[in-house]
Amino acid sequence: MARQLQYVFKDETKVITFSFQRHRTPYEAAADAEGIDITDFLAMEKQLEMVSDGKAVKNHRDSYFNKLGFGKITLLKKEAESIKNNR
Repeated sequence: MARQLQYVFKDETKVITFSFQRHRTPYEAAADAEGIDITDFLAMEKQLEMVSDGKAVKNHRDSYFNKLGFGKITLLKKEAESIKNNR
């Protein structure tokens, strides 16, 4: 089932449809929506996952996406979607 993904890119808030069938993480979906190729980042992230704890991987991901111009990337709650659609 598709969900809504909200992210900030270069000080502009955007909402897109997100599905785990198409993208592995919300970060991949946001980068894809902006047309940014992150294949090198994904290879590095995979290597970090093998040798580091989850916190190091998260810190690396956050700093990389901040350098690309992304702000907060979050999945919207399902309740928020239904309220938004009923307006």
